[in-house]
Amino acid sequence: MALGSGSVLSGPALINARTETVVASDVEVAATRASRRRGLLGRDSLDGSAALILSPCWTIHTAFMRFPIDVAFVDRDGRVVRVAEDMAPWRVAAAPAASVTVELAAGVLRARDVQVGDQLYLSTPSGNRLGLS
Repeated sequence: MALGSGSVLSGPALINARTETVVASDVEVAATRASRRRGLLGRDSLDGSAALILSPCWTIHTAFMRFPIDVAFVDRDGRVVRVAEDMAPWRVAAAPAASVTVELAAGVLRARDVQVGDQLYLSTPSGNRLGLS
């Protein structure tokens, strides 16, 4: 199941299938043009348990941001195709093979052992899996 057009999903967690660990327990989805454009702008920080999923998206920038972030670029199968760790403000990163990007607080990808090739998925409180594309 693909992500819907809502801006926030209530209750799902972002899970790494390889490690079966929670990458983020507070997941927000930006699936409209306006919500993707807004992204993390205007925020002073991002909690270590939070993630912003931009869908569709294969390139991001950190212009005007106030803090560094980690980014996982994910393909249509939910596989991480690139990671960009500790992206400072005023940087750009891209992965043409990605269909979704996951933005997290700086240091989260390393702390949660997220690597290229890992498969990520959203899990609802009832245990259902949702796709990332």
